[in-house]
Amino acid sequence: MQLDLEEALTRSSGGKFYNLSAHMVWIGDRTRQLDCAHIEYFKGIANPIAVKVGPSMKNDELKELVKILNPNKEEGRLMLITRYGAGKAEAMLPGHIQAVKESRVPVTWQCDAVHGNGIVAKSNKLKTRVMNDILAEACEVMAIHKKCGSILGGIHLEVSGQPVTEVVGGSMGLTEQMLTKNYETYCDPRMNYSQAIEAAFRVANEMPSQERAAKRAKVA
Repeated sequence: MQLDLEEALTRSSGGKFYNLSAHMVWIGDRTRQLDCAHIEYFKGIANPIAVKVGPSMKNDELKELVKILNPNKEEGRLMLITRYGAGKAEAMLPGHIQAVKESRVPVTWQCDAVHGNGIVAKSNKLKTRVMNDILAEACEVMAIHKKCGSILGGIHLEVSGQPVTEVVGGSMGLTEQMLTKNYETYCDPRMNYSQAIEAAFRVANEMPSQERAAKRAKVA
């Protein structure tokens, strides 16, 4: 987030300030320190807001942070986006969930299953991600929320509707050597449409049957 830009796009209405660059704006894991200018800015806007929660976040720090950003305990105000990396959530997420419960501040939990799983391909030095790692983190986080009596509100993926070759793996068997075939990203590697559909089905299959039935009923 470029704070100078966001401040320039902030307007007042009805006695409150709103960031007009997006409906929901979020603070990255590197700029969410309690004394950071980003936190001070987010305290003053009425938008729905989010914070990335990574491996360096301490339990007590998270408890204090949610109180600062949602002092009125407003439903829908604050989202926590976890991004640990495959195999790391078990050591961190239960403590983070407990810290938020103790704060008594309502939050929406989301799992960012991509940003903690970036690697550099050995064969061609391209930045990539591995499907198995992405799906492993998503499924691990879902299981932990269920075990801790918490609710996971969503999963964040980065996807292209085009047949890009930027993420390794999946049923199509995309290898590191195949990345150069259609590698178009200028920033983060994205799943192609086939990999995205595969991920959606995998996540759906991990949901308990009663949850799937409830979601189908809502759609109907």
